[in-house]
Amino acid sequence: MRWRVRLAVTFVGLSTVLVAGCSDSGGEGGSARPSGTAASPLGDAVSAKAQAAEKLKLALEESISAGEQRFGSGTKSPCATSSPLMFTAKCKAAAGAVSQVADQAMTEINGRPGFATLGSVARKLQNAKRTYNQLGCATAPTAPQTRHACLAPAAVVAQGFDDLRDGANLALAGK
Repeated sequence: MRWRVRLAVTFVGLSTVLVAGCSDSGGEGGSARPSGTAASPLGDAVSAKAQAAEKLKLALEESISAGEQRFGSGTKSPCATSSPLMFTAKCKAAAGAVSQVADQAMTEINGRPGFATLGSVARKLQNAKRTYNQLGCATAPTAPQTRHACLAPAAVVAQGFDDLRDGANLALAGK
């Protein structure tokens, strides 16, 4: 998992170097800026946005990794629909942890443009946790309709850490 963080940081760093190298070319045939002129506002905005996305990704990765180590993710999550723990307090705790990282993401992006996918994922996870709790899924309901209704939010929670990571990666691409 750490290699993904390093890969993302390296990618952003190399992208920044390439963009800076292309815009600062001063060789023959290049279109060098006269010395003393400021960088373009668009370039500064892109750079600031990339830095914000990188900072967000690193902050979330720490929380995501901690949650995955504690609860697992995907089919290894207690909320996986195939897990015998789906109707227990263990899944409820996992839903709380996923929702907490989603809350962190929403606080970090705070309406900034370029984080649409991450915001959508975070809201979906918050809703899944809320639905899971409202249905009483952690109390081992016996009614078939309730048990069936618990499947969808539990599945969303089980995939939550992976989806948050994907959303943070897409934020690096401005999506």
